[in-house]
Amino acid sequence: MPSLTVDTNGWIPDGAVQPPQAAHTNDIVANGVNGTRTLNGSNGTHVLNSSDGARVVDGKNAANTLTGKNYQKSRVELDDVPVLIVGGGPTGLLLAYLLSKLNVKSLLIEKYPQRLSAPKAHALNPRTLEICRQFGLDTKKIRRLGTPRGDAYWVNFVTSLSGEQIGVLPYERMDAAVLDDTPEMIHNIPQPDFEQFVADELALDPNVEIRKGVAFVSGAQNKNEVFTKVEERATGIQYVIRSQHVIACDGGRSAVRNETMMTIHFSADLRPVVGERVGMLHWILDPATSGFLIGYDLAGNQVIISNFDPVKHPVESAGDAAHSFPPTGGLGLNTGIADVHNIAYKIAAVHQGWGGESLLENYETERRHLAHVNSIQSVKNGKKIFSFLKALGTAGIDDLDEARQKLTETIHDPSKKELIENHVEAQREHFDNLELHIGYVYGDESVPPDASAYTPKFIPGARLPHAWIRINNSNFLAQHEPVDISYVKELSPEFVAARRYSVLDLCAVDSFTMLVGSQRAWLDKFKALRRALSQRGVKLNMFAADEDFDFTTELHRELFASGVELQNGGGLLLRPDQHILTRLSSGTTVGQMESDLLGHLGL
Repeated sequence: MPSLTVDTNGWIPDGAVQPPQAAHTNDIVANGVNGTRTLNGSNGTHVLNSSDGARVVDGKNAANTLTGKNYQKSRVELDDVPVLIVGGGPTGLLLAYLLSKLNVKSLLIEKYPQRLSAPKAHALNPRTLEICRQFGLDTKKIRRLGTPRGDAYWVNFVTSLSGEQIGVLPYERMDAAVLDDTPEMIHNIPQPDFEQFVADELALDPNVEIRKGVAFVSGAQNKNEVFTKVEERATGIQYVIRSQHVIACDGGRSAVRNETMMTIHFSADLRPVVGERVGMLHWILDPATSGFLIGYDLAGNQVIISNFDPVKHPVESAGDAAHSFPPTGGLGLNTGIADVHNIAYKIAAVHQGWGGESLLENYETERRHLAHVNSIQSVKNGKKIFSFLKALGTAGIDDLDEARQKLTETIHDPSKKELIENHVEAQREHFDNLELHIGYVYGDESVPPDASAYTPKFIPGARLPHAWIRINNSNFLAQHEPVDISYVKELSPEFVAARRYSVLDLCAVDSFTMLVGSQRAWLDKFKALRRALSQRGVKLNMFAADEDFDFTTELHRELFASGVELQNGGGLLLRPDQHILTRLSSGTTVGQMESDLLGHLGL
């Protein structure tokens, strides 16, 4: 997006020529891809100059002047909203919902007039459902909309739907034991159904406006404001939306990303382009595309172009607009949901004054590597499945009858039995990604050696490990629905009764939380810290084990005893997104906690 300079007459992009019509107070001039636009606030005159033609509308007499081969319709009103969300898929819809719960208004535009019904993603992983639960979405209702657990338990490798079975594996972690690690096991639901579910939740929400059939055209920014030109696709009418933030959730072919030219990872043979000027770095100085290109392999591997400054551009991307994966692994949609969970409270903090602008820079810092890890796993899964097809002997055979004959011969060849079994077993990690789902750690740049091997972590950046608890506070209980695990039919009533709330439920969406072992040991520090933070608008809660809540399983009591040392003065300071900000010890001072917390918020 072009940058802007401001004077008392309005705003105009650097380098743009201001038309003489924009000489009155409140005039607004924007130079986007299609030309220069002037809004005259004093009389409603509207001028749009472009290479294709111009249209002038006088607000007093509605006279129209059309020139050139084509023209663009426009209207004078300037919409103003804190957050503009581009894209009405699951990521965009859920972001609007999360922001509303954080009391931030948003406007969501979606270029398609109707929801696309084509099959897409189908699985909501445990972390996605934990996020839904934290923000009050009814996960019990979500489960009723999707595939029953009993019908979704297995992955079958077959010659055809009614043919021979070559192999079978469990689909993700749908065994009862996974409830030791998460209150919400994975659930299968068609993406369009999930989108409609969230859209229905937003239907009467006063904090959210959804405009369908409206497409992003271009944008420009001035300091901390973004001016986005959009178009009603049915009428061709264009208008400008002013916002403090723009979040691109418009998919793998993101128009916003293309406009802002954010950092792009791609593969291409650039040797014909650079010729003899080979090098590791290519600094590009053209004002339109200033940035640098890192040539890891100029012939086509791991080329990065970077020219996006998150401080200069109050525009972020989430979901497929930020990262697109192969479908192998079902990681795309869920990575997008985790993206917006990470950024939602940060937008609210900045917008409401309890966070600094640098907090939003932290979004990319934390989420980029995790998207990279998930993309690596998706590619790894794809390679394994295609290796399996190659072992079956069908790869590269164009003739369908010949390929089927080869498949039959292979699966009935005794000498190939062990090979086939090994290839089926090699797919297990493809369908068990629990470590990627709930074990990721913000700030950890490593790649998990095994996507299946989840380990609870009590370190800064990690999601707070789950534990089943009993809440000893009637007011809290009145505001929080219990977890529903009745869909796991093999569980006894006693087992279910002991598993109604998770320690994750203690984290409010708009507050930081102290999790400690004793009210007496921490109360004075808590009060002092809360008093200091309240002056900056930051909320803080505290819960003490064996007082405000009790662990209901010995497994989880021991987990937190060893991992946090609650009974020895230890504790955790938790972020609004249920991730650990810092560990606490008996020697931790109020000043240290305040420093860690304000440092995270950029204050």
